[in-house]
Parts: sequence; structure tokens; C-alpha cells
Amino acid sequence: MIVATLAIVAGRIAVVSSQEGDTAFLSANDRSRWCTVAALVEEHTFAIDGPISIRSEDGKRRPWNTIDKVRHVGSDGQLHYYSSKPTLLVTMVAGVYGVVYHTTGLTMTEQPIYVPRLLLMMINVPVLAVFLVTMALIVELIGASDYARRMGVAAACFGTMMVPFAISLNNHLFAAAATSLTLWLYLRAADKMSDSFSGITYHPKFAPWVVAGASAAFAVACELPALSMLALWAVLFGWMNPRSIPGFALGAGVVLIGIFATNVLAHSSLRTPYAHRGVGELVETIELPATPSTNQIEVSLSHSSTLQAADKINLRKLNEGGYEVIAEQSDSRGNSTQTQYKLAQSGATWSLLVWDDWYDYPGSYWRTDKRRGVDLGESSRIAYLFHATLGYYGIFSITPLWFLVPVGMVAGCRHGPSYMRRLSAAIALASAVCLLFYIARPEIDRNYGGVSVCFRWMLWFAPLWLYSLVPELSSLSEKIQGRYFTLVLLAASAFSVSTSLSSPWQSPWIYRFASFLGWLGEEMTR
Repeated sequence: MIVATLAIVAGRIAVVSSQEGDTAFLSANDRSRWCTVAALVEEHTFAIDGPISIRSEDGKRRPWNTIDKVRHVGSDGQLHYYSSKPTLLVTMVAGVYGVVYHTTGLTMTEQPIYVPRLLLMMINVPVLAVFLVTMALIVELIGASDYARRMGVAAACFGTMMVPFAISLNNHLFAAAATSLTLWLYLRAADKMSDSFSGITYHPKFAPWVVAGASAAFAVACELPALSMLALWAVLFGWMNPRSIPGFALGAGVVLIGIFATNVLAHSSLRTPYAHRGVGELVETIELPATPSTNQIEVSLSHSSTLQAADKINLRKLNEGGYEVIAEQSDSRGNSTQTQYKLAQSGATWSLLVWDDWYDYPGSYWRTDKRRGVDLGESSRIAYLFHATLGYYGIFSITPLWFLVPVGMVAGCRHGPSYMRRLSAAIALASAVCLLFYIARPEIDRNYGGVSVCFRWMLWFAPLWLYSLVPELSSLSEKIQGRYFTLVLLAASAFSVSTSLSSPWQSPWIYRFASFLGWLGEEMTR
């Protein structure tokens, strides 16, 4: 089953193509990452100005352009565009591309179809193999029935939405594989500890703890909410064996340093681009009339203590009110540097603020009326919770196998060895915390993960949920009716997977079918 799954994914990668047929990119999401990969290797910069400016042969399109980008002043003092995606993963992918680039001479910008396919084959297929093989090993460690073990592996291969996401460059596959590896290392260590209590000598090694900490932290590099599970993993490993703490901390620390270091290299900030969507610190107060003219603003700014040394001041009226201020200043060598500010009215005064809204730039998809459908955000949290669980993007409606997970979590907290009970409790807690985190987000962020085949932000839980449902598969397999029931759940989940093999970046089949029937409300369709 594992070999067949990997072959299916490899076959899809071998023919993956955009709708226009001139790249192997499937959405703004993966284009954003590919732009950074290409820029790092070919231009030695995180700025993606070069790739996004590439035009199609007819000159009418920019096939590399993406809405998932931000703009801010770079280390050279000039405004540049950057991917809004986390930096560690794309830096690692760029390392693989660098090897291909220097050994073959192939460039992604010149071969935007075959080079990305080659990289996906070299990266995604092995990462998917890590997920599937570790899940098979986990199922063996659980000690379930033969039927449950086979069904557990079948569910990992054909019943989760990991396969569609394996044909595109994204963070979810890597986060799931890292979580699966951490889970296997935990269960393996716990199993060895159980052997030691039975009189079998066990000498724990340092390296597995380091790998466990690194893989748990790498999941955070791909999915920030996995930070909750990282904390729980630290508790679980430390509770099981206090000697694991130094190694786990070392592995996690190295990856966390990589997360922050690459972000500083890219953006000169410890905060990710996602965190730069508000108002910066106050610089000074500017004296202006209530409704000033552009000329009055420029004169006042040129006399301010902050901007009086600027050679040139550019203003841009913002959609929500206020102005973007870009001050240019040249040094003795004639090199100019730019500084961004925001000029906003607060009552009877005007405030000059540090510019900290990287998503607001000319033509930004996120600050105009261009947003459509789910990108508008769901206004009702109750409706959002329903569609994220049982509705159009539902965790349970898209993957019916997950209906067994809550039952498995409850049973896991009540039965079995103490280390497994603690693990089940941690999985249940992290699942609830992360789901509530997304439900509590502001309206603009309540978009189900954008246009994708499922509620993708919870995909990294796949190995943890598969672990939770395998014992339930074992219980249900005792009766023929239970086996039929589990087969129906697997078939329904595999159906959702098969509807998504063309691209993970499309609406779920339930959403598309509801649209065909005319069931979607105005908020979902506009």
C-alpha cells in the first residue's frame, strides 16, 4: 500500500502543471514559496521582485506572481516584495535546488515546469514516505488486531488529504511527517522502557531524543499552532524519561534557532510577516489641518524632526484612511535609502507611525475589494465552526474516518498504559486548542485556509488522529458489521482524496457540489 501510494504521488508530480501549462505551480500559495526558492539560489536574496516580474511568452501574464506576498524595506534600504510564508522550509528547499542548479545547470526560472517537478520528486516523495513508514511502525507498536493494523495503514495511504498536498510545495506535508516521526520516537522509547520494566536491559541513547526534539520543533516551523504540541511533547518525553530532556531541548533549540535566524535574514525581524499587519510605534505628532491637502502634508513632513533630512517624500493615500509615507535619503556616495511610515489622524492630531502593515501595498489583494468567496472571511463564528467540522470544509465531512477519533481519544484517556493515556490526553487537548484558536481568529482570517480541498490548517494532526482511531478499528473489527462500517468510512474518505488529485488548491467536492445545487449563501459565493 505504501509503495502504491508513493507511485501514485510520483506519477501525479511527473505531470503536474498549472492551468495555463507554462509552469508546475498550482496556486498563489506554492508560487509564493517557489519564488523564494528561485530567488535564493539564482539571485542570492529573499526578495522576490525578480521572479514575480517574469512574464509569459505573450507578455500578458505574470505566471510567477502571487497574492501571498508582502512589501517592506530590505537590508539594502530599498522597498522589495517578499513571500509571506515562513522562511525555514523554503530555505531548506532552496538548498536542494542549489545542488540541482550547480550540478546540472538547470534553472527554475528558465525551466519552470521540469525543475519544480524534479524538486517535488526529490523532496515530497521521500517526505511522504517518512509519514507513511512511520505510521506503519506506529500501528505495529499499538498492538491492535491484524485487521486494525491493515486498516490503519490503508487509512494513512488513501484516507487522509495528505496525498493531494504531496503534489505541491506546501507546509502541511512536512508538518505531518515531522509529527509522525516524533510520535513514533515517543512510542518506540516508551515501548523500550516497558521492556526494561519486564527485566530486559535497555540503554537509552541520546540521538533519538535529539531527533524527537528537532522533528517536534520543525512541525512548528511549518505550522505555528504546533507550538502547543511542542510544549506537550516536552512534557510527555520528560515524564516518560527525564534523561530525554537535554537531548529533546537540544534538537528543538537548533530548529528554533533556524526558524528565527532565517526570518531575520529574510526580513530583518524576529516576527514573521503574518505578525506585521498592524500599526507600528509612534514616531512623532504632526501639526496638520483636519482635512489637509497633499501640499500641506508634504510641507509639514519636510519640517518634522524625523523627516527634515529627507531628500524626497512620497505619499500614498490608504484605503482605510491616512497615508503611507516613504522618505528617501541619499548618502555621500549617492546611494539612496528608503524608510516607511504611516501618517494617521487621531482625533484633532496627526500621528507619524512606524510602518508595520506589510500587507498594504499598491495592488495588494488583501487591502482592496478584490477578495472573493472564502477570502472575505466568515462573519459568524458558529457558521465557521460548523463548516470547519461538518460542513463544506468539514474535518469530519471531508474525511469521515475522523468520526472515530473523538471516541478513540476518550477511550485512550481511560485505558491502556499510563504513557498512552497521557498521549491521548495531550492529543485531545492540542486538537481542541488549535480548533478553538482558528475559530477565535478575526473575521478576515476565518477563511477555512483559503481555496483548498479541506480545512487544511488541521492537516498536521493526521498522524495523531490516525494513532487515536486504530484502537477503535480494532474494537469494531470484532464484528462483521463493524468491519463493514469502517470500510464505508475508509471508502468515503478515499473518495474525497480522489476528487482532489488534480490539485489541493481547489474548493472541496462538497462545496463544489453545493454550488452546483445552488445551496451556497451569498457570503460563501460573492
